[in-house]
Amino acid sequence: MTSDSIADFMSRLGSSIKSLVKIALYSRRCSIRKAAGENERIIILGNGPSLDGTIKNDLSKLQASPSLAVNFAANADEFQVLAPRYYVLADPHFFNGRNDPNVKRLHDNINRKVNWEMTLFVPSRYRKAMDWLNNPEVGVEYFNPIGAEGFRWLTDIAYRTGRGMPRPRNVLIPSIMIAILLGYKEIYLAGADHSWMKTISVDDCNRVISVQPHFYKDNDDEKNRVATTYMNYRLHDIVHSFYVAFKAYHEIAAYSATHNIHIYNATPGSFIDAFERRRL
Repeated sequence: MTSDSIADFMSRLGSSIKSLVKIALYSRRCSIRKAAGENERIIILGNGPSLDGTIKNDLSKLQASPSLAVNFAANADEFQVLAPRYYVLADPHFFNGRNDPNVKRLHDNINRKVNWEMTLFVPSRYRKAMDWLNNPEVGVEYFNPIGAEGFRWLTDIAYRTGRGMPRPRNVLIPSIMIAILLGYKEIYLAGADHSWMKTISVDDCNRVISVQPHFYKDNDDEKNRVATTYMNYRLHDIVHSFYVAFKAYHEIAAYSATHNIHIYNATPGSFIDAFERRRL
């Protein structure tokens, strides 16, 4: 065994031990069950700016399949037109930021505007923070946003049982893994631009500025919140977070390839390089 092989083995061993500890301490039994119809595909709706064009040009295709929305999508004017079957909230801000008017509006919109059956997926640790939900049309399921790394046999078990997933740097990662747990074998990604590198810069005071445009227009409160958040990070931290996210997609691609799951990126100009490109 070469020194490189030994180093790789030891790295995987360390990652595996760390993952097992996190799963043992923080993971809960996954309640997500298969819901996909035979040969039924799902469209995951990222909030990237390209989704605006997809809605305008391919609305009938978006409405023809079950869809999954994320984050502040319920605050967009198009939300009720899209009427997603599933919705994922992953960021702690959606549970800890109740003083944020945009979070309050999101909660209100899910309670008032959803008049179709929808399942909302939230991290298991926020099970007790769902007292804001009072819409009988919206069911709640819980997932484990626990990063699982290390030996392939370990990550395979964690992914398959919902005990862990590739490191959930952003909401699209748990969204894809939830779609897989729901039993969908054909998954399309729309609005998954991930073109953050085009908009990141550093000002003359060494503050990192990251503009993250969406298909809807962010109001001033949300722009200020994002700007304030990024002021606390250095450029190398943010670039590393990009690395974590894009690496996670390749881990998902490797897992899906061994389980007859097909993931297609239908996002024009997307920076995600892990999945086959295909139009809706």
